[in-house]
Amino acid sequence: MTTDQPGEIRPGDIYEDCSFHPVLCTYIDDGDEIGGISLIDASSPRACSLSGCAVIKLSIDDVIAANADWPAYLARRKSEFDS
Repeated sequence: MTTDQPGEIRPGDIYEDCSFHPVLCTYIDDGDEIGGISLIDASSPRACSLSGCAVIKLSIDDVIAANADWPAYLARRKSEFDS
């Protein structure tokens, strides 16, 4: 099970966006937006709302699991989120 890591997300940290992509944080604006680069397919910018999306800080183990089998990771995260 994926769990939110403690602490604020800052540039350089890895978070999960609302599409369940592990994302390397490249910026947090003064308002409510967080953005970065997907560690699954390198898509960018990947931007979310800190207050409106279920953004969580990820561990390296979660990123490794997502990269090892993206379809299985995505299915598991959707199932966890729906629970």
